[in-house]
Amino acid sequence: MVQQLDLSKEYGLVLEGGGAKGAYQIGAWLALREEGVKIKGISGTSVGALNGALICMDDPEKAKEIWENISYSQIMDVDDERMDSLVRGDRKNININDVVQDLLRVIREKGLDVTPLKNLIARACDEDVIRRSPIDLYIVTYSLSDHQLLDVDVKDVPEGLIGDMLLASAYLPGFRRERLHGKNYIDGGVQDRVPLDCLIKRGYHDIIVLRIFGFGVEKRVKIPEDVRVTDISPRRNLGGVLEFDSARSRRNMKLGYYDAKRVIYGLAGSEYYLDMKLSEEEAYERLLGMAARYDKWAAAHPQEGQGQLSAGAEEAGSSLRRINEEILPDVGRRLCRTKSWTYSGLYTALLEQTAISLRLTRYRIYTEEELLHKIKMKKKAYEDTERVLPFWALFFE
Repeated sequence: MVQQLDLSKEYGLVLEGGGAKGAYQIGAWLALREEGVKIKGISGTSVGALNGALICMDDPEKAKEIWENISYSQIMDVDDERMDSLVRGDRKNININDVVQDLLRVIREKGLDVTPLKNLIARACDEDVIRRSPIDLYIVTYSLSDHQLLDVDVKDVPEGLIGDMLLASAYLPGFRRERLHGKNYIDGGVQDRVPLDCLIKRGYHDIIVLRIFGFGVEKRVKIPEDVRVTDISPRRNLGGVLEFDSARSRRNMKLGYYDAKRVIYGLAGSEYYLDMKLSEEEAYERLLGMAARYDKWAAAHPQEGQGQLSAGAEEAGSSLRRINEEILPDVGRRLCRTKSWTYSGLYTALLEQTAISLRLTRYRIYTEEELLHKIKMKKKAYEDTERVLPFWALFFE
């Protein structure tokens, strides 16, 4: 594999706000760190500010430990089982009486008590280590007292108050409002969820943005011509902003790790991670063989064939014209979901759809040969147990 990021450069890292989705960012950072990507400075909003502090401390084990074991009660004064049932909509385990009493308590106390989050920040973030870090950290919060969006250089914060400013950035609506060193704050995402401008105005030219698509406002930013921005973003659902579930966090961390690898190495695929760079000619040759196998199968199964792909499967034999004019365009529309599909994109989509149907593990990097071998072995296992093969697997040898 050949790295696509220039490791001779120093990068700025933008950490979007998004609450419980933040585990994804730590997974992505672990991959960047593993590959030797140098981080010069970080800007973060909400959970991005908290993750920025963890990254400044450069303690991957601590960061993993926090997110692998996260729970609702580590963020808010709530019952974990009750919150889990509510978030999942599990009506069987929801006691309406308990829910009503909890809601009345929150109204009476004017919001959720976030003492657990304060304690988590105090336990996880070492102010001295953050101040000594070679990485700069800028966080965004909104001062309700001043009606002003604040862009804070953490290392300029008075001694002993870094934890308070991290909390100020992460003060989600619904949390009980408390004054921090004389002022009220709310989550910076209400006005700047993706603090890209934070780094651009400080002269950063190479920037990586770790997207998690949280709530709030994404401020429009004009990107100068000499600034290069690289996004690392999920293609799968990360769950809810308040879904502080350890199992979900572990999955999101793994997803972030492999999505970062996709960007670092320019891997193909949307569901899988494929170390595969085919020309259009190479992909077309592979598709011809698959289309010919489909055509042969469709001739033997006219009713099934018409239902699955093409309405023109009446004739036996592989007509090159029919492959080009009927079969490949039909598969392209179904799998690529766009009129502008390419042969390489279609072949990749076929590989992925087959891997999904055979339930091959997603979280590893495959070469084309490795994935084809896995498909072949899984097909054999189906045949040995006389199970019906998933449709798309029929056309891979």
